[in-house]
Amino acid sequence: MLSDWTFENPYRVLEKIKKQPNYYNFQRRTVGEFFKDVARHGFMPTVRDRLMWAGMRMDPTDLNDVTGATYTYLVNGMAPESNWTGLFRPGERVLLHFINAGAATYFDVRIPGLPMTVVQASGQFVQPVETDEFRIEIAQTLDVIVDPAEERAYTVFAESMDRSGYARGTLAPRQGATAAVPARRPRPVLSMADMGMEHGEMSGMAHSQMEGMGQMPATAADTSRPDTTAMAGHTAQDTSSMPGHAAHDTSTAAGMEMRDQAKYAIAGRVRTSGLRSPGTLPGMLEHGPDTHCPGNAAVPTTVKSRLAEPGLGLGDDGWRVLRYTELRALKPRPDFRAPDREIELHLTGNMERFMWSIDGVDFSDSEPIRFHYGERLRLTMVNDTMMNHPMHLHGMWTELENGHGELIPRVHTINVKPAEILSLLITVDAPGMWAFHCHILYHIVVGMFRVVEVPQPGSRNTGEGDHL
Repeated sequence: MLSDWTFENPYRVLEKIKKQPNYYNFQRRTVGEFFKDVARHGFMPTVRDRLMWAGMRMDPTDLNDVTGATYTYLVNGMAPESNWTGLFRPGERVLLHFINAGAATYFDVRIPGLPMTVVQASGQFVQPVETDEFRIEIAQTLDVIVDPAEERAYTVFAESMDRSGYARGTLAPRQGATAAVPARRPRPVLSMADMGMEHGEMSGMAHSQMEGMGQMPATAADTSRPDTTAMAGHTAQDTSSMPGHAAHDTSTAAGMEMRDQAKYAIAGRVRTSGLRSPGTLPGMLEHGPDTHCPGNAAVPTTVKSRLAEPGLGLGDDGWRVLRYTELRALKPRPDFRAPDREIELHLTGNMERFMWSIDGVDFSDSEPIRFHYGERLRLTMVNDTMMNHPMHLHGMWTELENGHGELIPRVHTINVKPAEILSLLITVDAPGMWAFHCHILYHIVVGMFRVVEVPQPGSRNTGEGDHL
């Protein structure tokens, strides 16, 4: 079990990051790093890069809200110096069950000198995948098999995603045996791709445009996704009549009043026609003007599937890294109907104010997202932020559409990368009120949480109409 621990009161931690989101980030870029970038990329490109991030009031080193500056990272409750040890006999196969029980930490896990074969994800069997490293998001579980043939110790190394610390354990043939602890790798840096734009797209942008990134001009709809005019937040049409998507006319008193209205009807928009085949990957989506509600600061120009990517800071070491597109169910899905409906939700936030929400709406101002009992549903998530979000739905299994048709894997938690679009299929088979949220503790507390309502079979659905 991987976890993070601080002796600070968590409400005090939240108070600090609400006032200063980078409070715990002691790995921000320095003057020395500026000159290194000048030597690598040239003076003007480096200056432009710094001005872009400054104009957006965002920090490319803001990877984790809370870091090793206050956290100690643990394996089964034991700090690195305590060195949790699991014993094995040389030649036997060992199953390792990894659980990320952290409050706010992604871990990158590897066992130097020992390949791992992934056999379960989210507690569900998958076709075996051999890898050298994997990133495990908060609340996720992964089972791997290792074959330690040599009579020596191996270090289980779980590095935090921002490289500010690590958890460490040991696999050994006897108590007291240890292996070398790897050096931590350099802290990675977010790029414009994590903002949903290539570097060149920003090179000619004025500072006034960067400051208003939440209201960038609309772009053409992606023809690979038909019926996009039914989707909120992706067209140039007047969205003021759409529930939950008041147009952001902030130049008038009426516009300000519209922004300040509480109780938005529902998160997301619903489509019932032109849905793509089940199990396939979503296409790239060009984001129009920011028609989300007030809790959103910016939107990417484009979002795309990033399931085939290893994740920020991974994949450049020559090691194999587990990717979501490598996961296949052991057997075909028993229920592989095409979806009846698609609900699209946007993960939104304002990093400077540490506000996190869904479709720009705080949980306290939201209404339930309504599923129909017995329906086959596609839930599409678009990450409009530059943070990773581990999203989790209670009560029902979700099936990750990763391009493998009837072999798509079941998951209970899914990481949504910055500027990523992904989709899940759900057989709605559990009546009740269910939590749907980001599993970063501090994101839940400030509003990235919704209730999914599934009425009892035969009862009449309530809400804003049959299309909900």
